[in-house]
Amino acid sequence: MNAVIIAVLVMLVLSLLRVNVVFALIAGALIGGLTGGLTIEQTIEVFSNGLGGSAEVALSYALLGGFAIAISKTGLPDLMVEWILGVVRREGEAKTKTYSKALIVFSILLMACFSQNLIPIHIAFIPILIPPLLKVMNGLKIDRRLIASVLTFGLTAPYILLPAGFGKIFHEILADNMAASGMSINMGDIPVAMILPAVGLLAGLLIAIFFTYRKPREYKEIKIIEEVKIEYSKIGIIFSLIAIAIALAVQLVLDSMIFGALGGILVIYLSGAIKWREADDLLTEGMKMMAFIGFVMLAAFGFADVLKETGHVELLVEQAANAIGNNKAVGALLMLIVGLLVTMGIGSSFSTIPIIATIFVPLSLELGFSPMATIAIVGTAAALGDAGSPASDSTLGPTAGLNVDGQHNHIWDTCVPTFLHYNIPLILFGWIAAVIL
Repeated sequence: MNAVIIAVLVMLVLSLLRVNVVFALIAGALIGGLTGGLTIEQTIEVFSNGLGGSAEVALSYALLGGFAIAISKTGLPDLMVEWILGVVRREGEAKTKTYSKALIVFSILLMACFSQNLIPIHIAFIPILIPPLLKVMNGLKIDRRLIASVLTFGLTAPYILLPAGFGKIFHEILADNMAASGMSINMGDIPVAMILPAVGLLAGLLIAIFFTYRKPREYKEIKIIEEVKIEYSKIGIIFSLIAIAIALAVQLVLDSMIFGALGGILVIYLSGAIKWREADDLLTEGMKMMAFIGFVMLAAFGFADVLKETGHVELLVEQAANAIGNNKAVGALLMLIVGLLVTMGIGSSFSTIPIIATIFVPLSLELGFSPMATIAIVGTAAALGDAGSPASDSTLGPTAGLNVDGQHNHIWDTCVPTFLHYNIPLILFGWIAAVIL
C-alpha cells in the first residue's frame, strides 16, 4: 500500500473519531513513515526536522495575531460589530429576521475575502470578530456550519483567483514551480485558468447558504466574553485603517507577512492607541490566540516531510500516470484525486505546489494539455487541501472563532461541511477547466 494513502487515512479516521488533530497528524506520520520503509528512528528524525520548516509560518501567525489584537485595541472591530448588531437589532423588531441573517453572513463573507487580498491578516481576524457575534447568531439560530463554510470560502477563493496579497504569493509559487518543471507560463493567465475552479467554490457556497444550512439550529447560551465597552476615537479608527494599508504595502513590497505585521503594529504604536509598554503583553496575547493553529501547522509540516522522505508521493503520482494511458479526461481526473490525497495530509496549497508540480507538469505535457489547462490542474489540485483538511489554516481559523464556547467541533462542524461543499465542486469544475481549456 502507498504510504501517502495510509498516512492520510489514519490521520482522517483519527480526526473523525475526535482525536486531537495534532495527535492524529503525529500518528499518521509515524504509520506513514513505517509503511514507506523508514525506521521508527528515521521517521522521528525526519518529522522533528520538518518542524523547523514551519518556523516562518508560526512566527507569521504569531505576529498576525498580535497585529489583529492591536487593531482590536483601537476599537475598529468593536465599531464593525456594533454597526452590525445595531442593524440586526432594528431588523429583529420586525416580523422577519431574514435580512438580519443575510447581513451577518454577508459581513463575515466580506471580511474573510478582504483578509486574503485587501487586508492581508489571513485568519487572525476570526478570533476577534466572530466571538462577539455568537450571541446574536445564537438568537437568530444561525447554523455555525454555515458560518464555517462562509469563512472557508472567503479564505480560499480570493487567493486562488486574485493576484494580490496572499493571491500574489500563490500565483508566484505556481508560476515559478511550473517553470522549474518545464512549462513557462504568463502570470496573467493564472486568474483566467482559475475562474472555473473559483466558480466551483462559489457553487458550493451557494448550496451551503440556500440549501444545506438554511434551517435554524439551536445553541446554548454560554457567556464567553466579558461585555466591556471599548472606547474608540476617530483618530484611533483612522490610524487603524492606515496600519492595515501599511501592512498590506509592506507585505507586497517585501513579500513578507512578518514584516507586514510589524509595520502595521508599529503604526498603531506610533498613533498612541497602543503604548510601548504594552508591547510584550500584546504579542503574548496574540501568540496565545494563534497557539493551537501554530501547533497544528508545526505537526503538518513534520507530517509532510515524512511523506516526502518515503518517496511515495512521487510513487503515487507515477502509479496514477500508469493508469491514465493517453486518456486526457481520465488523466485530469486522476491528477486531481491524487492532488486531493496529497493536500489533505499537508493542508497547505502553498506547500503542496512544489511537490505536485514536479510530476504533474511533465505528465500534462506528455498528455498534450495546454498551459492554461495545466495551470487549472495544478492550481486546483493544490487548493483542494485548504478546504476540508483538518490541518489547513482555512479550517482551523473558523473553528478557532466558532468554538470559543465549546459548541462547534473542528472535524464534524468545519472540516466535513467544507470538504463536501468545496472539494467536490473543485474537482468537478477543475476537471471541466482542464478538459475545455
